[in-house]
Amino acid sequence: MRHATFTRCVGSGCPRFIPIYREDIVSDTATLPLKRTPLYANHLKLGAKMTAFGGWEMPVFYSSILEEHRAVRQQVGIFDISHMGQIRVSGASAEYWLNTLLTNDLKRLKKCEGQYTLLLNEQGGVIDDLIVYSRNDNDYFLVVNAALIEEDFDWMQSRLFGEVALSNLSDHFAALAVQGPASAELLERFGNLPIRNQIQEFRIQGIPVLLARTGYTGEDGFELFYPAAAAAAVWNHLLELGTSLGVKPCGLGARDTLRMEVCYPLNGADLSPSRTPLEAGLGFFVDLGKPEFVGRDTLITQKEAGLRQRLVPLKADGKSPPLRPHYPVFVGDLQVGELTSGTQSPSLGIGIGLGYLSVPFSKPGQKVEIDVRGRRFPATVEKKPIYKKRC
Repeated sequence: MRHATFTRCVGSGCPRFIPIYREDIVSDTATLPLKRTPLYANHLKLGAKMTAFGGWEMPVFYSSILEEHRAVRQQVGIFDISHMGQIRVSGASAEYWLNTLLTNDLKRLKKCEGQYTLLLNEQGGVIDDLIVYSRNDNDYFLVVNAALIEEDFDWMQSRLFGEVALSNLSDHFAALAVQGPASAELLERFGNLPIRNQIQEFRIQGIPVLLARTGYTGEDGFELFYPAAAAAAVWNHLLELGTSLGVKPCGLGARDTLRMEVCYPLNGADLSPSRTPLEAGLGFFVDLGKPEFVGRDTLITQKEAGLRQRLVPLKADGKSPPLRPHYPVFVGDLQVGELTSGTQSPSLGIGIGLGYLSVPFSKPGQKVEIDVRGRRFPATVEKKPIYKKRC
């Protein structure tokens, strides 16, 4: 879940392999009025290299992407995700109304549970992917992508009916992602922790926190939402407490390599308004049994007709230049698709990517070639996830 709008890295020492997605949208960081999270000064104090992302100036790394990636895979890393949006939906008609907009079925949610879901346009394309938490009866907390906060809110507001109160709370929250095998050890000193995909009220140094056991890295982890005025207090306290656990502040670079190894799609790259969740391999999060939701009819028609392309993970068979979005994928002389994401996997030491391929060539084990600036490199369609944790 998360929206891609990386652009040129700001400052010296920026690595070349940071993905650049949708650079046509944000092409000149020097002239854009980028937003800053409440932790901006903290990032500069820690020596972070900053980049533009979804209209925000965010840390791309502090020490190095490789170090931060390994910290999350082996110990614990902390990300500033305050750029993401928070929307509250409440009122007597909240569940019914949200179910007409989102692909998953909110009736499956119990109190304090969350689910991954998608917001579609009339053509079945993905506007946004998000997580919705049930805080109480007909009271929902939505976490949406940074670049789409206003678009999501306006789109939802334009379709309001019934007894529904819709509030954009994004400016009121700071948010952190604490991710890695030692994340529970870091946080359990503050109280009992929620189980996977649950959210609960929590306190850190007396500060009220909504603590969700969710993440975007493929590791055990938590996402914390708390008052923006207390942003630095919680951030600094967790970094200090986590010293013995090897905690590291982490930036967008590691967040991208981590999510790609476990094949989590990135909105704006792997997900877009011209691609449906069925094509993106997210059918598990689409309940076509619901009587109505925006885009449902298109998805039913597409499912009956059969998909033409499908989003699949790919791994280079050997050494290659870093894989990038829009690199063509071939089988023989036939172009069968192109990459939407790509990177050099720190865990595997090899090029990996996600791409839409023609269905006949999308099965795991399919041999392909990826065209990198006129040279072709052999690769294989893989099963999800590309990176699998050792027992």
